[in-house]
Amino acid sequence: MSSKQLAQFVLLVGLVLGGALVQVHAQNFEDKVGDLLEDLFGGKGSGRPEQPPANRQAGANDDSRRLPFSRNEIQLSFAPLVKQTAPAVVNVYAARVVQQRSSPFQGDPFFDFFFGQGNPNAPTRPRMEQSLGSGVIVDPSGLIVTNNHVIGDADEIKVALADGEEFESEVVLRDERSDVAVLRIDAKRKLPFLQIADSDKVEVGDLVLAIGNPFGVGQTVTSGIVSALARTKLGVSDFGFFIQTDAAINPGNSGGALIGMSGRLIGINSAIYSRSGGSNGIGFAVPSNMVQAVISQAQGGAGAFERPYLGARFDPVTPAIAEGLGMRRPAGAIVIEVEKRSPAARAGLNPGDVVISIDGHTIEHPDALNYRLETAGPGKTVTLAILSRGRKIALDIKLERAPESVPANETHISGENPLNGANVANISPRLLNRMNVRYRGDDGVILTEIDRGSTAMRIGFRRGDVLVKINGVDIRTVADVTDAIAQGGRTWSFEINRNGRLIRQFFRG
Repeated sequence: MSSKQLAQFVLLVGLVLGGALVQVHAQNFEDKVGDLLEDLFGGKGSGRPEQPPANRQAGANDDSRRLPFSRNEIQLSFAPLVKQTAPAVVNVYAARVVQQRSSPFQGDPFFDFFFGQGNPNAPTRPRMEQSLGSGVIVDPSGLIVTNNHVIGDADEIKVALADGEEFESEVVLRDERSDVAVLRIDAKRKLPFLQIADSDKVEVGDLVLAIGNPFGVGQTVTSGIVSALARTKLGVSDFGFFIQTDAAINPGNSGGALIGMSGRLIGINSAIYSRSGGSNGIGFAVPSNMVQAVISQAQGGAGAFERPYLGARFDPVTPAIAEGLGMRRPAGAIVIEVEKRSPAARAGLNPGDVVISIDGHTIEHPDALNYRLETAGPGKTVTLAILSRGRKIALDIKLERAPESVPANETHISGENPLNGANVANISPRLLNRMNVRYRGDDGVILTEIDRGSTAMRIGFRRGDVLVKINGVDIRTVADVTDAIAQGGRTWSFEINRNGRLIRQFFRG
């Protein structure tokens, strides 16, 4: 054999042996990675997919959650779950006509200070505003839930199904505080819908899917986990019991579905924490139990979501208060006021008592207590565990509707006056509770509705404003308002209470 042939033979042998070594090394590497993954996710490093214990039944105790047992399980797809749930998620389009000021100086504080607010009936130009969000079908008859801020004060609301078919919709019920609204469409057929899960069973770390229409690009699915529960003080609404998730939520996702691995609705996506306007992995959803409470009242024919009346006011327990009461840590809701003859008073709740749980659910702060009361609803009896003078005791309280101390006598104001287009009503605990307005007075008149584009809206009156004085005359009833309006005048002065602040306004006739 020549030296050249010998060299070729050695090279060929080397290539064959090198390929075999690489294959063996790759197989060993794969086995090691597989063993590592199985060790990390609950396997025993056997090199074969590990199965769940034989004595463990799926769904036992209604909780079949567990870590993946093998590489094969890690490679599973969400696709079957998406195919099952996505048809029940819809797009919501809202539009309204707003009146744009014809003068660039109208509404300018400097101009108004020296020249007055001018003629409130000055001409305006109409302009169309549109918003886009998502919604979830929760009943085959066409009942849909979304966020209240998605529909706003829309004049027209359209719903587009996942296949693109569009329908006009009507608002059945809306609740500004929880940011939940219920719509209805008439598709003349049964629609795909999502069943509602018990959000109290959701745990931090659970896998979730978020389905919606971000930025109007079309239906989009993102995945993540439940990052936290009972988030409060977010500044996006008065509601204070959000589910937090790292599933990507962007503008347009509002009102969309947050779905658990059972395929049931666990929340309605509502807000994100972002400085750029896009997702930073911190999104928030209204828990499904709150959504169910609103839906139940809508199906019962209610025109507004009614919260139960307890007749007590609460504050958070600060570290100083906790130390003074001998508590190990600051938690609960401390009673600061109890109204006479209220359900709280009849049950024996007193100022200084600390509510630490309700029906077995721990209360960390007053927002958590409000959430538990709202999801319980009027008519139900709840058990409060309280700390009273160093003793732990239990109180049974029947939740009631807020009393209507005086008839509302809601009246629409018209004519040449600054309140033209506003509805006014006598104040009662029931009306304040329904409107979610905090007002400490015993009597007065509140603005319940304001027509879009009306004189009252252009001037700056808001729903929930409490009229204190008109032209120097104290206002205690609706009759006082109509009398003051009838007297008229070339100039008008108003004192109103808005969220606890006293505001004075002057207008030319």
